[in-house]
Amino acid sequence: MKTIAMVKKVTAIPSRRPRGGSKASGPKKRGPGRESEEALRARALEIVRRLYRAYPDARCALQHRSALELLVATILSAQCTDARVNLVTRELFQKYRGAEDYAKAPLPELEEAIRSTGFFRAKAKSIKSCCQEICERHGGQVPSTLEELTRLRGVGRKTANVILGNAFGVPGIVVDTHVKRLAGRLGLTRNQDPVKIEFDLMPVIPRKDWTYFSHALIFHGRRICKARKPDCPKCPLAEVCPSRV
Repeated sequence: MKTIAMVKKVTAIPSRRPRGGSKASGPKKRGPGRESEEALRARALEIVRRLYRAYPDARCALQHRSALELLVATILSAQCTDARVNLVTRELFQKYRGAEDYAKAPLPELEEAIRSTGFFRAKAKSIKSCCQEICERHGGQVPSTLEELTRLRGVGRKTANVILGNAFGVPGIVVDTHVKRLAGRLGLTRNQDPVKIEFDLMPVIPRKDWTYFSHALIFHGRRICKARKPDCPKCPLAEVCPSRV
């Protein structure tokens, strides 16, 4: 099934290889500064098209059955692998079923339950406080707007967009470490701040693809475009990437 319209023509971007035979530690960035807005949009569309072809099943890796479970899992995922979070939440979600359960849970008990995810004291406080606010302000139901979500303790734009896109079907761009790195390498932004990167990506990526685009870049960052050693020869985005080596 075609997800986006085919771009008529995308000119391949010549690579810039290191001179003198020295090995490059990573891709050489050139940035989007000399690219017209129209060309940038066309290239971004081609990037999305190639991502769909390479990762048709890209999706949220955090296992959940509700917006609340996804919220808790996302808070736990900070500085922790998705695999570890999924392992911890198997038992956690059996013990704590609703926002009220987390709100009333003794803090030491909650800390112990999530200890292996790291930074467990701060995460436990965030989960407990967040769920208390959900109970007090929203009748125990996770709110479904960006404004309401970001007012909750421990919930920033990144977490809010995860919830919106995967629990409520509201498109959102999630800027994690992979998206931040790849958006820069692909010449879609020159910013380092996650919020500024999100706002740079929003005009060039079709809104209906925002949630998928985030998941696909995360997949790509883990498998091909790694931080220390990107595998440019195997990259499906190489022809439209200004940083390839």
